Amino acid sequence: METRADILIVGAGMVGSALALALRHSGLQVLLLDGGPLAVRPFDAKAPFEPRVSALSAASQRILDRLGAWEGIARRRATPYSDMQVWDGSGTGQIHFSATSVHAQVLGHIVENKVVQDALLERLHDSDIGLLPNARMEQLRHSGDDWLMTLHDGRQLRAPLVVAADGAHSAVRRLAGCETREWDYLHHAIVTSVRCAQNHQATAWQRFTDDGPLAFLPLTRDGKQDWCSIVWSTTPVEAERLMALDEPAFLRALERAFEGRLGTVMQADPRLCVPLRQRHAKRYVEAGLALIGDAAHTIHPLAGQGVNLGFLDAAVLAEVLMDACKRGERLADVKVLSRYERRRMPHNLALMAAMEGFERLFQADKLPLRWLRNSGLKLVEQLPEAKAVFVRQALGLSGDLPDLAKA
Repeated sequence: METRADILIVGAGMVGSALALALRHSGLQVLLLDGGPLAVRPFDAKAPFEPRVSALSAASQRILDRLGAWEGIARRRATPYSDMQVWDGSGTGQIHFSATSVHAQVLGHIVENKVVQDALLERLHDSDIGLLPNARMEQLRHSGDDWLMTLHDGRQLRAPLVVAADGAHSAVRRLAGCETREWDYLHHAIVTSVRCAQNHQATAWQRFTDDGPLAFLPLTRDGKQDWCSIVWSTTPVEAERLMALDEPAFLRALERAFEGRLGTVMQADPRLCVPLRQRHAKRYVEAGLALIGDAAHTIHPLAGQGVNLGFLDAAVLAEVLMDACKRGERLADVKVLSRYERRRMPHNLALMAAMEGFERLFQADKLPLRWLRNSGLKLVEQLPEAKAVFVRQALGLSGDLPDLAKA
């Protein structure tokens, strides 16, 4: 049995789901397939936090709001933060960012990835987008001017355009032969949620340690502000040691690494350990194919920007495709798809380079570089306009924004 569509979106994670919703009024026949069940799970406000969270920017919030998903996120669980404190654990440099510096109320929201996913799925189930749950792709090949996709159960899907939104280890990217540049950070990230003796003060905290950055991101449960999501980047050897500790010993190690900024770390949820690797596709598009989100680029979780880049990818690609439809152009034409690549690749590369620079600078042991980063933090702290530029970038208030992200 063969099913035909105008666009096949592979991967119904946050970014793939956002693209499908952005195309829901396009008049195109869109099929969104995923290996999971695509079911909306009941939300329990008293349940533990999911370990994977995202720091959603104002631009991402606008996109999600216009897709109809933000209300579902806010109804479940989202924690706004208005300030960010960053300091060098090996020196005296520190810097404070505030939303008030650009006359904004918040810098962003910390939200569990599954909360975002379920809010998007709610809207997808209310739309006319075709959903194919439990659909695992086994083959992908050209068939005339189309792609022919074979699923694990023998079903075949045909479309002139395939969008890979299937994550960092994208099967679509691999089967289509897309080349990537990638390298290992030689770091692992330990992620979990912890309860502290003191409130997080609606602040995202980040300390640069000798082994890697440690972030405490604010979470709210039952109106209480004493929970944080942590992302602790460290060497593989140290990560293995920390993962082997019992909870009391881990809490003590975490509190020492964080310099006790929020008092005693009292409780921790189960820990996950994730190897960190950076990837960037050499091209985001070819004839009949586009890569978005982690399928196109993965970056260090230093600033929690990964999913924000993905939402902008989805919004720009949807805009490019709908504009092409209005002009009667062939959507699978590489000239059409290259408009998406030209708008997104420079922005993504610039942010990836900045994160790589930060990561290398704060990992440097040489005395001149230690002096440079401490002096740099102190200098920027004294320059309100320089800090405001950073805040506007983080909020998504500047650059080539798609209509879905504009104020």
